[in-house]
Amino acid sequence: LKLQFLYLIVIADPADRHLKMPKASPAKKGPEKKASAAAKSSEPVVIPDPQQPWFVALLLWPLRLYGIYWALSQAYDIRLIAIRDYGTVIHEFDPWFNFRATQYLADNGVERFYKWFDYMSWYPLGRPVGTTIYPGMQLTSVAIWNALPSFGVEMSLNDVCCYMPVWFGVIATVFLGLLAYECSGSIDVGVISAGIFSIIPAHIMRSVGGGYDNESVAITAMLMTFYFWVRSVRGGNSWIIGVLAGLAEYYMALSWGGYVFVVNMVALHAAVLSLTYVMRKEFDLTLHKAYSLFYVIGTYGATTVPVIGMTPLKSLEQMLPLLVFLAMQVVAVIEYQRREKNLTFEDVHKLRIQYFGTCAAAGVAVCAVLFPMGYFGPLSSRVRGLFVAHTRTGNPLVDSVAEHQPASPKAYWTYMHYACPMAPFGLALLFMKHKSHRNAMMFMVSYAVTVYYFSTKMQRLVLLAGPAAAVLAGVFIQNMFQLGVDAAFQHEDAAELVGKARRGKKGSLWEALSGLRVIWYQNALPRLAVSVLFVLWGALSLSGEFYGLAHHMAHGMSHPQIVTKGQMPSGETVVIDDYREAYYWLRDNTPKDARVLAWWDYGYQIAGLANRTTIADGNTWNHEHIALLGKALTSPQKDGHRIVRHLADYVLVWAGGRGDDMAKSPHMARIGTSVYKDVCPGDPSCSQFGMDRDRNPSPMMQQSLLFTLHSHNDRKGVVADSKLFKEVFKSKYGKVRIFKVKGVDNESKKWAADPANRKCDAPGSWYC
Repeated sequence: LKLQFLYLIVIADPADRHLKMPKASPAKKGPEKKASAAAKSSEPVVIPDPQQPWFVALLLWPLRLYGIYWALSQAYDIRLIAIRDYGTVIHEFDPWFNFRATQYLADNGVERFYKWFDYMSWYPLGRPVGTTIYPGMQLTSVAIWNALPSFGVEMSLNDVCCYMPVWFGVIATVFLGLLAYECSGSIDVGVISAGIFSIIPAHIMRSVGGGYDNESVAITAMLMTFYFWVRSVRGGNSWIIGVLAGLAEYYMALSWGGYVFVVNMVALHAAVLSLTYVMRKEFDLTLHKAYSLFYVIGTYGATTVPVIGMTPLKSLEQMLPLLVFLAMQVVAVIEYQRREKNLTFEDVHKLRIQYFGTCAAAGVAVCAVLFPMGYFGPLSSRVRGLFVAHTRTGNPLVDSVAEHQPASPKAYWTYMHYACPMAPFGLALLFMKHKSHRNAMMFMVSYAVTVYYFSTKMQRLVLLAGPAAAVLAGVFIQNMFQLGVDAAFQHEDAAELVGKARRGKKGSLWEALSGLRVIWYQNALPRLAVSVLFVLWGALSLSGEFYGLAHHMAHGMSHPQIVTKGQMPSGETVVIDDYREAYYWLRDNTPKDARVLAWWDYGYQIAGLANRTTIADGNTWNHEHIALLGKALTSPQKDGHRIVRHLADYVLVWAGGRGDDMAKSPHMARIGTSVYKDVCPGDPSCSQFGMDRDRNPSPMMQQSLLFTLHSHNDRKGVVADSKLFKEVFKSKYGKVRIFKVKGVDNESKKWAADPANRKCDAPGSWYC
């Protein structure tokens, strides 16, 4: 019975609405005949599909077309809030590096871009930008910027970069709708899902105007890849679309490190489908061709991206796609032999054991040779964090980032709202009722389960759960509305069939339930009432609340952070532009070769706006260098100065209250002591460094360089040593303070600036 059930829900052809049992033998006299009659009377009665009048179908298409228009217009409009309120301003931190890299690409071309070694970041080490960046967004932005004049449109590169998230948010909405349609086989599900996704906060948080970050382009590339993939396995000659899936995966690899998730998700789906076909003793040539095209094109493309290189063939995180590809080729060889030699299933089974056993043995031998050589790369800290039982990865630098913490139930409600509780019901309905596109349906089920698990481990991955939640919520809503429509237009024979079933169930609970069903099918009034109730409840209540929350969240996410609005005690609303004010002061009042020490969060903004050299930034590629920065800032003033004088000419501190450097300083201490054990001796968590409930600093914090500069002349008794530091700038609202370093070691500064000491052009090293 369990096997039959598994066959029904997973393997059986979705066109077969009922399990086809063997025909009964001719009826015999006596007890056997009675048993046969009883069995016949116990057969379930199937209610025919509702007969909808022609005008219902006629009305649906205008509604669908309007729904598509509404989804696309909302996707565009809601992402423009930031630009309408603040203008074309690049947001936050990482987008400033992305814009700076885009400007360099536009000014110098692709060849020099890939050989760009940036000595204005990570002083005095520098950074090989061209070979450590995912350049897809930059290449796309410059291509659009160069193409716009041909259409009579003049836009600055800054404006193009600000609008990129808006444009790609609309494109992502289109592909989400196509993916929902392909997975459900319902146009209505596609339209509703696109409408939800167009304004769902889980996607808006990375696609507002000015939020020029990789995810704004990468989520679109991910949905393109997923759609083309599920479309390629529909059947027949659809496998050729695997080429588009592979190209979309290549673009995904160009744009974001999350391409690893995408290729693994496709590989998981291909593996699940392959196992179902093996259980059915079948071979799907469409699946084999589609995945082979996808993997070969996508992997080859990824290896041409400098930051990736041969990682797809070496990283443990990407072994699943490779193993699935190899396994499919083995299965294809066996299938070829089966057809050529007309082998039986038993012969095929023996061949599979023989071939896979040989391949497994060969694989173990190869791994035994390559592992000691260090061929396979280890799992990254972020990936380990998805599987460890605790909330810490063991890397204090990774753990210091808030979005790397596990997602809370509140986060799901905040970013998905009603789509979150609807998703489980939508998942069940998709599995039970939408099997016309079985292969694509199984992809959405696999995707939803996988991304939910990962998002519980890391809040940032709620971004990946947004598309799944939108599709599943669309399935749920469509089925609820369909229930209401079906209730109003039931088949004319439905009541008679239900009554027949009732008469066959005398004296049972089923008889009572069937009685209610007869009343339901015989009377149109209750059916119409339920239909109207679903429409009003869904359209007015739920959608209204969701729409209101989405716009409320969009306004909150549209603050550029680098420019904010605040209220004075008088109630007057003012624009707080302290951060740009400080960066422009550095640009206009310091030498071009000035070096600015600040916590790594601000490195991108200092380089992008002030055009000055920084010590560290959000690339966080060198843990030891950031640890040195943390040690300098959390050490006592004189000890900190001994480090700072060799690295910087100025120190920039955020001192504006919530979210400033004092709030981040415990992380600085923990990162510092992870390398330099004398920062917090015998205390890896640096519990001695912090504030009590009354915001009073601990003795260790009170003595630190950071606290001294942060509270200089603002707290009683806190004054920076005038022989070591001199305050040269304080922003209008006190959000940023800049100090000039005294006693700078010019010898080390001169040595680092000498081109003769830059060895990055050495054979086998980076380009300068």
